[in-house]
Amino acid sequence: MTNGFPGKGVFAVFATAMSFLISTPALAELGQPRPWQLGFQEAVTPIARQIDQFHDFLLIIITVISIFVLALMVYVGLRFNAKANPKPSKTTHNTTLEVLWTVVPIIILVVIAVPSFRLLFAQYDFPKADVTIKAIGHQWYWSYEYPDNDDLTFDSILVEDADLKPGQPRLLATDNDVVVPVNKNIHVLITAADVLHNWTVPAFGVKVDAVPGRVLRTWFRAEKTGMFYGQCSELCGSRHAFMPIAVRVVTEQEYAAWLEQAKREFASAPARPEKTTDSGPSQLANLKR
Repeated sequence: MTNGFPGKGVFAVFATAMSFLISTPALAELGQPRPWQLGFQEAVTPIARQIDQFHDFLLIIITVISIFVLALMVYVGLRFNAKANPKPSKTTHNTTLEVLWTVVPIIILVVIAVPSFRLLFAQYDFPKADVTIKAIGHQWYWSYEYPDNDDLTFDSILVEDADLKPGQPRLLATDNDVVVPVNKNIHVLITAADVLHNWTVPAFGVKVDAVPGRVLRTWFRAEKTGMFYGQCSELCGSRHAFMPIAVRVVTEQEYAAWLEQAKREFASAPARPEKTTDSGPSQLANLKR
């Protein structure tokens, strides 16, 4: 993807300095939030990287505008108060000024629009899919289908605190992770079985509503292996905060091995109930495969 944003270098120096001051190697976890984090998670897809660059570009623009407006207000307050200017000007119109405050905002909006439309085009210009996955939101868990691989299907449930293993983050780990190969175009078809949900993985730059009766689509190409976490980002009920998303990016060889194992493991898995109660996903977690 193209990645040229005016002023990027200036902000990059500032952001690097700030991240150095607030972070330590022990806190730098790829694919999940970290304590005292500033900014986005590390981008591992072309789209997420372009989102980061657009965000930094806008931050520079709004900072300059804010400083300019503040300086102008301070100047006007000091220069034209009643004490400093006892005889106020009777000027009512200034053609040059009126042209400037009309034209300059238009130019700023055009400058913002160019990378904005470029980003939108990149998000919705779907490359040919290497792997297709269908994500279905339920109250309150996700189920996944791999339609190109014998309709492989499984559910992904939150790991309760008492069952967490070393290295698994609380409220983010799942019993069954989504597994995809690295450096491949992954198409995700997203829908819901009951109410609105939202499939969000920050490190991928992906955030798409899951709507009952509709199938929406997104894509990503992860450029690093590892575990990447997200959560439902739509208010979907009392257990909204407890239906995480866990995506494991692996090599092609590991992905092929996982597919063979998953087909055997989930072929005999009992069906999960379509509806749950407000007691949450703990009932589902007790259904062993």
